[in-house]
Amino acid sequence: MIESFKTIPLWNNDVPESIGRGTLHEPHITVHLPPLEAANGCGVLVAPGGGYRILASDHEGLQVARAFNRRGIAAFVLKYRVGTAYSSRVSLLDGQRAIRLIRHHSNKFGTSKLGMLGFSAGGHITAAVGTAPPYLESNTGDSIDQESARPDFLVLVYAVTNGIVRGRKADEYTPTDTKVNSNTPPTFLMHTHEDSIVPPEQSQIFYNELHKHRIPAEMHIFGRGEHGIGLGTGDPNSVVWFELLNNWIRRLGFLTQKKRLSVSGRLTLNAKDPGYVWLTFEPTDVNAPPAVARFDQLAGGKFEIGADRGPTEGVHTVTVRHISNKHPQDATGLYTLEDERIYQDKIEVLPNEPMVIRLNESHRIV
Repeated sequence: MIESFKTIPLWNNDVPESIGRGTLHEPHITVHLPPLEAANGCGVLVAPGGGYRILASDHEGLQVARAFNRRGIAAFVLKYRVGTAYSSRVSLLDGQRAIRLIRHHSNKFGTSKLGMLGFSAGGHITAAVGTAPPYLESNTGDSIDQESARPDFLVLVYAVTNGIVRGRKADEYTPTDTKVNSNTPPTFLMHTHEDSIVPPEQSQIFYNELHKHRIPAEMHIFGRGEHGIGLGTGDPNSVVWFELLNNWIRRLGFLTQKKRLSVSGRLTLNAKDPGYVWLTFEPTDVNAPPAVARFDQLAGGKFEIGADRGPTEGVHTVTVRHISNKHPQDATGLYTLEDERIYQDKIEVLPNEPMVIRLNESHRIV
């Protein structure tokens, strides 16, 4: 067995609810940090699946951690206690303690933001951690137990979210969708249409509750792929889910310490107010989030993006996609452009400074 990674026990002594000694009774995390020069301050606790009986620690643990490391994200693979010796309630305790432990040592790990990702049963733990009270009711624990156990974001990968709805192992897979509220972290969900072990409905019911409570969320259900595909590295159709996840994490601002800014200004194309356009700010900092605005000539060339979706301070490539000269549309069906026109330039985004973006044919790239 390969044991070259730093292992940290969740408890040094007196493991709660332990019924024995040895590896099956001693939960821990393994630490996988990216090169210091590539680290972006984000970390993810990874909970492998295995039906609460085993742990798929290679393809749903180590390989996922390494994939995150290649993107500058620290990863921590959770080894939690499983049945039949332990109930899922104990597995949940392990997941909460792991979040608290990583948070307690965030300066050592270089993690200012911490998410949690889980596959299948590990996804159930992740959903349970994200919807449980973040703090212990008593202060009898050690200093680690004073930390919040609520992750900054959740990633549920073909996760069981409600065993009652699923119709299997309801006592282990307790409902998590019913516990979603306004404090639930932003969530990314992935499932496959062909999953016969955990039907995609399990992601849908959790997503519906997120939508009801206006929690930022994104869900992808891919047509191909059975249960347990992990990163899906052998299938070009499903491997894209991990790239979509990374884009989502970046878009929500979890990969940078920079604050998003509210921006406003005026855009002209060839000295005229534009028709129907997309305006995109792509930062030169690959970890900073992009920002997007869409508007038409009724705005008189004026645009505004709030701080919740705005760009960060610094140099950006600004791209304008001019897609129509007429908006709102009418019933004539007449075309106004021969094709989409794309313009591009560099701009520096500064706080509290209105923008004036003037583009002409010299900036056109398509």
